[in-house]
Amino acid sequence: MNKIIVTTGFLFLSIFGFSQDTLSISKSDLKQKVSEKNLQIKIADKNYQSAKADYRQSNALFLPNITMSYTGMATTNPLMAFGSKLNQEILTQSDFNPALLNDPKTTQNFATKIEIQQPLLNVDGIFGRQAAKAKMEAFQLQTKRTQEYLELEVTKAYMQLQLAYKAVRVLEKAESTAKANLKLVDNYFKQGLLQKTDVLNVQVRVNDISNQLQYAKSNVQNASDYLAFLLNEDTQGKTFKPSEELENSIKVEAINTQLSENRKDIQAMDKSSEAYQKMMVMSKMNFLPRLNAFGSYELYDSQFLGTAAKGYLVGAQLSWNVFDGYKSIGKYDKAKADFQKAAIETEQYKKQSQLELSKTNRQLKDTENKVGLSQMAFEQSQEAYRIRQNRFTQGLEKTTDLLTAETQMIQKELEHLQAVFEYNFTQQYLQFLTQ
Repeated sequence: MNKIIVTTGFLFLSIFGFSQDTLSISKSDLKQKVSEKNLQIKIADKNYQSAKADYRQSNALFLPNITMSYTGMATTNPLMAFGSKLNQEILTQSDFNPALLNDPKTTQNFATKIEIQQPLLNVDGIFGRQAAKAKMEAFQLQTKRTQEYLELEVTKAYMQLQLAYKAVRVLEKAESTAKANLKLVDNYFKQGLLQKTDVLNVQVRVNDISNQLQYAKSNVQNASDYLAFLLNEDTQGKTFKPSEELENSIKVEAINTQLSENRKDIQAMDKSSEAYQKMMVMSKMNFLPRLNAFGSYELYDSQFLGTAAKGYLVGAQLSWNVFDGYKSIGKYDKAKADFQKAAIETEQYKKQSQLELSKTNRQLKDTENKVGLSQMAFEQSQEAYRIRQNRFTQGLEKTTDLLTAETQMIQKELEHLQAVFEYNFTQQYLQFLTQ
């Protein structure tokens, strides 16, 4: 009874607990999905938003800074008491009595103050704003390049999923063929035409293919999970299935292999260097004087929320930091070194990009040649297996020769599919490098 319960439980789990829903997905769906849902693109966009907020802060270079305060106090301090009465415009002749000046009564003062500070000329701030703008534009270009890279990565993942499904079909067909051969060999054995070792060898071969098939099915799920990760989708209990199958042939297309200066990542590096250059100039302009205007409007009264006395103040200030103990000089030297470093890194990145482009171009030609050779090898292995199978049924071939030919045929077919995948991805990668 317990065995029946356990068996029933396993059947229930296999039907309901481990059932998989297959979701068909096309290549055209990927671009929109990855743009809207991918987490890496969202992170890159937030970096751009942060840089944009830094740039907006530089608006303070042109716009006024306005503050408002309300202060209430009570004091017996001689200076504060006299000044409060003076601001309230309530001084009388008796307030100049030395005894009252030196020992005043408790004086209340309520003040409303509106202050305005307006920058007029800050040369260093102008270059700081330009640096912030260049930084913002660099992050914007990096975000676009990240999106282009993720489109390439999701295309690769889709192609890997196609390859995984294709491998499953090849191995399923191989398993069916191996089982048919096992049945044939078993019949020959029962007729006394073959030995037991021949049957065992074919059984081992069937088990090997079944094991490979299981790994291939696991690769399908792995490829599906990775595609779901890129699309930021939950695939718990679900598996993606490509609506288009992996082609057995390739389409050779001419691709421009020149490195483009308009590539988003190269433009971003140039903008980054520009930002460092503006920061260097800003540090240099820090030695110049600054001109700022200021003003305030004040309301005073001895009563809460009172506005009996009013007054204003306007002015301008020219300030010049003549010497700050080499602090500004040190900042300039650091900004200069950072700019030079950024310029060298940009040059290095361009050369590395050209190196990668040339390497990928050669890889494309190599994989094109590999596809042709693997296709020829697969066709030859098919013909060899067909001949050996016919000779085996006539008793002219050994079982081991038939198994060897079968193994070689399956291997060459999988190698051909892998070569097609490598060519198609290399072609996509080359387009990405020249985009």
